[in-house]
Amino acid sequence: MLLIMTFLMVVAVGLAALAFFPVLREQWVARAQAVMAQALNLGRASSQSWGRASGEVGRATGVGLRRWGGQVWHQRRVLLASLCLLITLPLVAISIRLSHRIYSFDHTIAQDVDEHVAMLLQGEQLVPPPPLPPALFSTPEVTEWHPLAQQASRQWELLDEAFRQRLLQVFRVMEERYGYRMVLVEGYRSPERQAQLAALGPAVTLAGAGASYHQYGLAADCAFLRNGKVAISERDPWVAEGYTRYGEVAASLGLTWGGGWRSLRDLGHVELRRPGVLRTRGQASATQPRPS
Repeated sequence: MLLIMTFLMVVAVGLAALAFFPVLREQWVARAQAVMAQALNLGRASSQSWGRASGEVGRATGVGLRRWGGQVWHQRRVLLASLCLLITLPLVAISIRLSHRIYSFDHTIAQDVDEHVAMLLQGEQLVPPPPLPPALFSTPEVTEWHPLAQQASRQWELLDEAFRQRLLQVFRVMEERYGYRMVLVEGYRSPERQAQLAALGPAVTLAGAGASYHQYGLAADCAFLRNGKVAISERDPWVAEGYTRYGEVAASLGLTWGGGWRSLRDLGHVELRRPGVLRTRGQASATQPRPS
């Protein structure tokens, strides 16, 4: 596809050169006529003089081309610059489009769910795991990667029902397929807490109150449980590998993974995007979302 686009752009540039540079057009037409005339003369020539005539034509053509190059050097520079520009800009645009990733709080496009996942979601209703001791979320490792985690809500019932079931499916697949037992670090987040986290700076979050799916029970931050402790540091190779698997499983269930964002990557974050949620309810609200 890229080669076809490049070829078409080259053709377009050539046609534009013929249209906007009369000198080039005249030179090309004259050169074409000369080549045709030489071809006709060569066709009438005998086989004995073919080599000599070809040599004369080649020398004449070379001399003509050198003269033509000197006359229209300026036009050729302009044409070359235009060609480079017209080819480079689309290539850059395509590259940006293919590598473009978006933030979680400024996008509301829902993701599709594949057929296998749809069958899972239509099956049994999964039940949230029992709550873990709050002390597990106050360790230095957890607070380093998730500030104020001890104050976070881990109440599954405050999450949107559809999102809750998908997240529980992620937990089940991660444990059954990869051996990772997952834990909910934070689910629903009040506007006040969102504002508190935003006040800590862009290194923590770029979303203010009402501008995160957490406020609507459609997002969660998760980690792993290993040897009775919450493992959350991405510097740990085992944890880093788990986050990669976690992102793949979440995407297969129609969730958006924070590890795929362009900046401020949040490997433990997943969310269920719904069109219009952040736009129509983007202002802070004092009410909690109703479980649906």
